[in-house]
Amino acid sequence: MSGTPGRATGDLCAVCSLPLRFWVNVIKNPQFVFDIHKSSITDACLSVVAQTFMDSCSTSEHRLGKDSPSNKLLYAKDIPNYKSWVERYYRDISKMPSISDQDMDAYLVEQSRLHGNEFNTLSALNELYFYINKYKEEILTALDRDGYCRKHKLRHKLDQAINLMSGSS
Repeated sequence: MSGTPGRATGDLCAVCSLPLRFWVNVIKNPQFVFDIHKSSITDACLSVVAQTFMDSCSTSEHRLGKDSPSNKLLYAKDIPNYKSWVERYYRDISKMPSISDQDMDAYLVEQSRLHGNEFNTLSALNELYFYINKYKEEILTALDRDGYCRKHKLRHKLDQAINLMSGSS
């Protein structure tokens, strides 16, 4: 499975591991996003959906047999189709033109201006900081492994942001 041109098959897993971690968490824990109570039946159903999502993003082939868990068997015939969707999604992203730091900064400034009074920026920044601190090693390792991230020194930029937020220099 290829994520972007020139990347090895296993790299798709590295590319989608952080988005996968985010979405699996949202799928399995809708109470984080919505004001709902999650019953045990709902929890079991969402676990099946999350597992199917994880299997769809996996680069390894799953061998199913008579002893395989029923939740894996339930969507087994659909997984190849879902995997092709994931491949196409990342392939389409890789074909998109890159945007410059200046264009990204301008876009974010405009979005901030348009939506500045809709949420608490400091609270959002603080939540991002806690998330980054929790998964710091995984994030930094992923940034080190990716050629684009190395080229644009994203690890260094993230380290600077972490140091600024933690109060160290």
